[in-house]
Amino acid sequence: MTETATRQTSDVTRPGQEADLGLVGLGVMGENLAMNVARNGFQVSVYNRTEAKTHAFLDGAAAGTTITGAFDIATFVASLARPRRVLLMVKAGAPVDAVIEEIIPFLDPADIIIDGGNSFFPDTERRSKELTAAGFQFVGMGVSGGEEGALWGPSLMPGGPAGAYAALEPMLVAIAAKTEAGPCVTHIGSGGSGHYVKMVHNGIEYGDMQLIAETYDVMRRALGMKAPEIADVFERWNGGKLASFLIEITASVLDFVDAETDQPLVDVIADQAEQKGTGRWTSQNALELGTPIPTIDAAVMARSMSSRKAERVRASAILRGPEHDGAGGAEATPPLLSSDPADKGRLIDALEDALYFAKVSSYAQGMALLAAASETYEYGLDLAEIARIWKGGCIIRAALLDPIREAFSGYSGATLDNLLIAENIAPTVNASMAGCRAVVQVARAHGIPCPALSASLDYVDTYRQERLPANLIQGQRDFFGAHTYKRLDKEGTFHTVWAPVGGPETVASAPSSRQAWAGGEGEGDRSPRGGILPDETKMRDVMEPDAGAALQPDAEERGSKTPGAIKKQDF
Repeated sequence: MTETATRQTSDVTRPGQEADLGLVGLGVMGENLAMNVARNGFQVSVYNRTEAKTHAFLDGAAAGTTITGAFDIATFVASLARPRRVLLMVKAGAPVDAVIEEIIPFLDPADIIIDGGNSFFPDTERRSKELTAAGFQFVGMGVSGGEEGALWGPSLMPGGPAGAYAALEPMLVAIAAKTEAGPCVTHIGSGGSGHYVKMVHNGIEYGDMQLIAETYDVMRRALGMKAPEIADVFERWNGGKLASFLIEITASVLDFVDAETDQPLVDVIADQAEQKGTGRWTSQNALELGTPIPTIDAAVMARSMSSRKAERVRASAILRGPEHDGAGGAEATPPLLSSDPADKGRLIDALEDALYFAKVSSYAQGMALLAAASETYEYGLDLAEIARIWKGGCIIRAALLDPIREAFSGYSGATLDNLLIAENIAPTVNASMAGCRAVVQVARAHGIPCPALSASLDYVDTYRQERLPANLIQGQRDFFGAHTYKRLDKEGTFHTVWAPVGGPETVASAPSSRQAWAGGEGEGDRSPRGGILPDETKMRDVMEPDAGAALQPDAEERGSKTPGAIKKQDF
């Protein structure tokens, strides 16, 4: 059937009026975004491949609004004002390509296609290239805030041509969340930058949720607190430095009572956390860019471990820990906490500091990844502006974003090496570090896993070290692979023959002209010489000195050895 369905109400769209936006995909997010756009005075036309879904929306939530619906692509596109603006709210991956392929025969050059789903940013880069070559404008837009945010004001992260953003800006500003710092939308940058920033947003979200869960677990298991009591703690914390959407909803979840059992619902929810893949994408890309994000990595790992419920149940009957009081020959762990209420209060205070410290560490990691991507992919990201648009509407909105925004104001991502050393951040990191260290110690002593808290502390401890044990690793690499090394006491690149192969017993090192292994073609010594040295050789290293040679990163360090390594020119 070819028709445009119009609501028969007093505020119906006038016949022939063209829509400001066409929206494809009537899942919950699509429906709520359509309602948001219409509520803010823009005409919307919707389309869904399933005709019944379109009817249900028009007869239900959209009844009494100016929203119209079409039941075939040709009619849908014909209902839109030029240049046409088509927002896709469909599942990431092949469905996005399928809808684009279906719709572009009906579009004209300069029409704008917006992908508002959680697409992987390399897919967005590919689509941007293809559609630009065909004369269209393509915008990859991250949307955060869930179904409520979509309806009442999300955080929007559009990336793509500046001209396309200018055409969309009045509508996006109108529907975005608002804070005292302005509407939570900005032009992120070129190509797939919008979906990249949304991916990192989701990675930070993974880390944040895992940190909260570990804090809850310490209260539950080390202090024996029940869900309602823990809810009270989170509610109190939400009034202070930890104020955030996730802390707020944590208190609500812990305080909710199951009608069937009259028990806290959280206690009967299976301990298996699902994931859609954006956290994993963040970890994978961080490895490609050589930028450590251990808190996010730990959060992804923790969700994967939670899914192995049956294995964990079997292992719990075999592997022993401190909670078994030394059973099976293990020495009992002395209790760290007494029955003194003051001890409980001190640990809860330490938990507040630990969670704040770990959140700062996690955000520092995420911002460092954004800075690395901005340089590698030439996105030109404004980290202060990104912090600003995350202040409202999105899942990770938090009071912490104010000092983060302040830290990056006036800087490019490359100028401020790391959020941790910002003048307004470092004092809070130093002040809360002891709390995190104490909490990790308590968790370890009780056998309570805290991978994200530990990773957050390890990241800061590693970053603040003037010297690390990497000198030993580089020595090992030179031993088995002739990868060369630098010295602290002199300039140049050096190689040592660490094991004698005949001749003089003295093993020495000298400057080397050998290039560090960088081609990814194989491991091992690439020296052209054999194992027997010329008789006149007095040193075990026959490489000629080249004090000016830089120590080149090998393929593993650059990320280029991995087939999936992504570079700007590959898009």
